[in-house]
Amino acid sequence: MNTTFAMPTVHQDRGGPQQPLLQVRDLKKYFPVRAAGLSAKPQFVHAVDGVSFSVAKGQTLGIVGESGCGKSTTARLVAKLMAPDSGSLVFDGEGVDEFRGLALKDFRRDLQMVFQDSFASLNPRLTVLQTIAFGPQVHGMGAGAAEQLARELLARVGMEPAQFGGRYPHALSGGQRQRVNIARALAFDPRLLILDEAVAALDKSVQAQVLNLLQELKAERQLTYLFISHDLHVVHYVSDQVMVMYLGQIVEIGPVQRIYGHAVHPYTRALLSAVPSMDPARRTLASPISGDPPNPINPPAGCRFHDRCPKAQAVCKAQAPRLLPVARDGAHQVACHLNEPQSGHSDAVRAGSAAAGLQGVPA
Repeated sequence: MNTTFAMPTVHQDRGGPQQPLLQVRDLKKYFPVRAAGLSAKPQFVHAVDGVSFSVAKGQTLGIVGESGCGKSTTARLVAKLMAPDSGSLVFDGEGVDEFRGLALKDFRRDLQMVFQDSFASLNPRLTVLQTIAFGPQVHGMGAGAAEQLARELLARVGMEPAQFGGRYPHALSGGQRQRVNIARALAFDPRLLILDEAVAALDKSVQAQVLNLLQELKAERQLTYLFISHDLHVVHYVSDQVMVMYLGQIVEIGPVQRIYGHAVHPYTRALLSAVPSMDPARRTLASPISGDPPNPINPPAGCRFHDRCPKAQAVCKAQAPRLLPVARDGAHQVACHLNEPQSGHSDAVRAGSAAAGLQGVPA
């Protein structure tokens, strides 16, 4: 087989550094639920419901939220592992479509994904080198060149090719398998890497090593990350921007230091208050929110957080809040009636201070 597929050494930047690498517009995905009877009304799980965001080149967007909020579904929709019900993707200024714009095959070379389950992500019948070399060979690279590339990438992620190249997944530890998954993702020289709970299953010492590796690779290869995690400490460490999701929708998004230092939405503040603190004077003594998230099959009207929110009023139950900038900071946005002076909420901001309406909400 001739080497008709060549790995690019310099990424093609079509729109310049100021154009976002990824733009997601009004993404929706509803999963049908089996009806109880023949005459039962069709029902759907509102997994992702009108999500829009962008990721700047060379940046890391961290996505956080409780289980079932739509984080992983959003990632799979972006990666085109499932088709959305509606919405669109724009990658470096080009729409992603099978029939027009950026070809799906090219898009999938520019975007790779690392999953949480490092063992299930690997083929148990392939050695480590065969796993990394497989993708490039499918795209036309010769066997010798693909194996050499696999050796180089394996060494780059901290695994000696002579020692680990001939091993099978079952003979590796969890951290080693995840390094193999990262090397396999890098084999296409992608521009965007989606990391879906990629370090969640690792112990803390190995987790730190993998996170440091990811940071090094990001700087070396000008990578852009979409980083999904339940661990807010990890998200704080790796992210430039943070997006908070609740029941399929975005409730707050902005720079990591703004979100962690000046969160506006009561749900975001509740999430942050649950993070263990090393300072005994800042311990959380009472639960900031109670109860479970509502049923995603029949989400409540208005703000979907209103039945658990300590600041909820009648307007929160009747009208869904808009995702609007916080005060004069357009980079920090929140979907909460407390942030909208004309919303009708009695504690809504009036003097440009978004935090003024959140007095009494646990921090």
